[in-house]
Amino acid sequence: QVQLVESGGGLVQAGGSLRLSCAASTSIFSVNVMDWYRQAPGKQREWVAGITSSGRTNYVESVKGRFTISADNTKNTVYLQMNSLKPEDTAVYYCHAEKTVYNSGHLPYANDYWGQGTQVTVSS
Repeated sequence: QVQLVESGGGLVQAGGSLRLSCAASTSIFSVNVMDWYRQAPGKQREWVAGITSSGRTNYVESVKGRFTISADNTKNTVYLQMNSLKPEDTAVYYCHAEKTVYNSGHLPYANDYWGQGTQVTVSS
């Protein structure tokens, strides 16, 4: 089991910044990838950014150049630095981790873990 706890959400004016944190209960070297997703009211959950165990990062087009995902392996924490925030960034942001599970006598499989979410509200 992997537990994920997000923090850092809040209310900010357009153009402002926030940094989200996701603390994992396991070494982030042991997961395949950690991501941030977001879900705005009435919309489907959207992938925002991801970082692999090797440190490779990727972003959805709408946040490139504004958001930065990073990891502190000593703290088992992944961050999402969000700059130049826009009202359309308003959403509940969720941390996600994918980890391969190895059970004796069974083929390995990938399991998904989610945090509880943190609200980000950007006012115009």
